[in-house]
Amino acid sequence: MEKMSKHRNLALLLLQARECVMGNFRRILNHYGLTEQQWRVIRAISDNDAPMEQWQICETCQILSPSLAGVLVRMEDMQLVERTRVDTDQRRILVTLLSKSHALIKDISPLIEQQYANLEAGIGAETVASLYQALDGFLSKQDNPIDLVDLELSGKKTSIKKLSAGKSAAPVGAPGKKARATRTAATE
Repeated sequence: MEKMSKHRNLALLLLQARECVMGNFRRILNHYGLTEQQWRVIRAISDNDAPMEQWQICETCQILSPSLAGVLVRMEDMQLVERTRVDTDQRRILVTLLSKSHALIKDISPLIEQQYANLEAGIGAETVASLYQALDGFLSKQDNPIDLVDLELSGKKTSIKKLSAGKSAAPVGAPGKKARATRTAATE
């Protein structure tokens, strides 16, 4: 049987590595009644040190907008966040952490830090540091232009587009519509 590609499946390896990491933390979140998405939202807003707009949360947490809407509704019901419209532009919505989220951060953070220490002890601090360095280096180049291969759509040949990695181009024959980006970080 002929091998499909000479490259390893990078996206699959990243998903497997993510699951390896999250397996260490999921039980902590479950113990406090949080989903991974809810904790990512709480942590993102906390790390930002200020309320965030919904689009910023989507981008930071890699959660699609329709999914985030449901996550935020449940978080409001749990009294973890509050959504308010911006006075100067009613289309913009700010998400703010409430006191219950701040209490969760105070309770969960030491456990998360201890679990990171356990992860480093089990896998090796050098391996974890190398992984951070490799991922930081990879992500720092995400805006570099990358040629896209030619595709045949509806019998028409598309031209190579120079795009930033992870961005999408309007496909031939669909003016004004963006092709759906395939950036799913296996967050759902």
